[in-house]
Amino acid sequence: MKIVVIQGPNLNMLGVREQNIYGPMKLEDIHAQMKSFADQNKIEIEFFQSNLEGEIVDKIQECIGDADGIIINPAAYTHTSIAIRDAVSAVQIPTLEVHLSNIYQREEFRHKSLIAPVCAGQITGMGPFSYHLAMVGMTQILSEIKMIKAKQAQASK
Repeated sequence: MKIVVIQGPNLNMLGVREQNIYGPMKLEDIHAQMKSFADQNKIEIEFFQSNLEGEIVDKIQECIGDADGIIINPAAYTHTSIAIRDAVSAVQIPTLEVHLSNIYQREEFRHKSLIAPVCAGQITGMGPFSYHLAMVGMTQILSEIKMIKAKQAQASK
């Protein structure tokens, strides 16, 4: 089982930027916690961060045939990127959208996610714990898919 974690613009600045909104934890620390969870659960995990929309689209497309699940924090692109939405929709890989802050408590322009409608779910407002919840959720989603496929294979015998 492999999960790819895709981080959008400015997330490389966590721990420095707007700590009152995003907290003091750095992206590397969040990734270390996710890696620990992945190791404990025998999950392969890969991390990617870019400030460039096209690079994020490319990474999503590269997940075809390589990843079982995607956890994505599109950051500001959440509210503007039809390209990222289309890429998530096109790859047909279970995807969870994650946000550190509660986007629905912030400026009104942040209330609309273009990405969420093509995702299996959205986790928002739990700070760095949002990523842990995404790991638990994705593990469950992938386990259910595996179980369904096993039942289908058994039924076709």
